[in-house]
Amino acid sequence: MSGPLLEVKGLKKSYGAIRAVGGVSFQVMPGEIFGVIGPNGSGKTTMFNSVLGQIEPDAGEIHLNGQNITGLSPLQLNQRGVGRTFQTLQVFGKMSVRDNLIVAAQEHRGTMWSRMFAPGDSGLGAKADELIDLFGIRHVADKPAGSLSYGQQKLVDIAMAFMSEPALVLLDEPCAGVNPSLVGGISTLLKQLNQQSGVGKRASSFVVIEHNMDFVMDLCHRIMVMVEGEVMAIGTPDEIRANKQVLAAYLGS
Repeated sequence: MSGPLLEVKGLKKSYGAIRAVGGVSFQVMPGEIFGVIGPNGSGKTTMFNSVLGQIEPDAGEIHLNGQNITGLSPLQLNQRGVGRTFQTLQVFGKMSVRDNLIVAAQEHRGTMWSRMFAPGDSGLGAKADELIDLFGIRHVADKPAGSLSYGQQKLVDIAMAFMSEPALVLLDEPCAGVNPSLVGGISTLLKQLNQQSGVGKRASSFVVIEHNMDFVMDLCHRIMVMVEGEVMAIGTPDEIRANKQVLAAYLGS
């Protein structure tokens, strides 16, 4: 497709007299890694959750592949090829790493009943093994996810988002709480997933919220800066670094 994969138009959300998001618009192209930065309270999370169907915006539209998806539930979005990770871990601690990945793909396919009680690996074992090898977690694949280190659980959490071969993945602070030594590894993995087209199937685009500026600048093709619920700037990492308004308002220079 030649048009945007994701298009957000005039998104607004208020809580009483507090305006969280005040008319945000942006596009994410197929295969693009799009970063979102801004100080605490800038509206990043509200915007993110509106796109993901977790909260209903007051105004504006969200389009995926040219179709209006405003108001769809997270499950409906997942079934249309939208994956996500959370700032806080969402792994099933008592289940093995491999079973965590299988359950994540079952969620893409059906109901809670089918996800939890489907027989065997539902034909998803090979796909889980492929991601386990890509993420370098083969040595812990059969261990309960809750027994792993925080960094290893973070890798499992990210891998789960890719089990359904999504066209679009929204990552909420993938480096939060992670040992600095692992940050570079996460960046490398995301670049591989982006370049390998969703584990060899189709191109994946990412929207990444992250406070680690070095990570964002290294990973993302374009970056959107939000301040007080509005878009201050959108540009390449070099353009954002050179934007005096951004430097003054966000980067403190």
